[in-house]
Amino acid sequence: MTVSRKRTVILVSGRGSNMNALMEAASDPAYPAEIVGVISDNEDAHALQVAAARGIATQIVNHASKADQDAAIDAVLTEFQAEIIALAGYMRLLSASFVENWLGRIINIHPSLLPSFKGLDPHSRALEAGVKIHGCSVHFVTAAMDDGPIIAQAAVPVLAGDDEALLAARVLKAEHGLYPLALRLVAENKISMKERKTHLSNGGSGLVESADSLLMSPADLREEVDLEALARFTP
Repeated sequence: MTVSRKRTVILVSGRGSNMNALMEAASDPAYPAEIVGVISDNEDAHALQVAAARGIATQIVNHASKADQDAAIDAVLTEFQAEIIALAGYMRLLSASFVENWLGRIINIHPSLLPSFKGLDPHSRALEAGVKIHGCSVHFVTAAMDDGPIIAQAAVPVLAGDDEALLAARVLKAEHGLYPLALRLVAENKISMKERKTHLSNGGSGLVESADSLLMSPADLREEVDLEALARFTP
């Protein structure tokens, strides 16, 4: 049986560890998303070397003007025939018009349990706030930074003696499990964005109206997903 795979393009600016996690998942022909290209605004990004080593097409797009940058990216996405865009450490804000054009088809991962600690330095801010649970979130991208509807989250504990590096490493490990899972759910149309809210399909029998997101612990981050077992619905 041939699996219909959604053509996915990754936008990245740096090392690309989450990009690599997505590519590793997509190396399975049964995975519902195919990584067809990588776009970076940084010609020195290590991610470009990683993608090239996997035989995946890359493009460098770097314009000073946000309008020119987004127009050029949009043109490359058209060339790649992209169906889904996955941001993986892309360090530029996308314009509202670009986001609107791709609304519901752009996803991003952020290293905090949104809506807490949006933006930069989420780990140091979490430590300063004294929270006991931290984590990461995958969300649909909207014009406001880190503000789109949440697709899935993974929680990790904040341990005594944690510094920023230790906490970041623990969260990053969770990110590498969560992002492929979230992309799978979007590519399979099990999760979608409708009326600027996240909707979860319950196996083709309609939308579970009370489901705003999936919340997972690290133990839940496995390749095969049992939605009934993993989903904790927020009324």
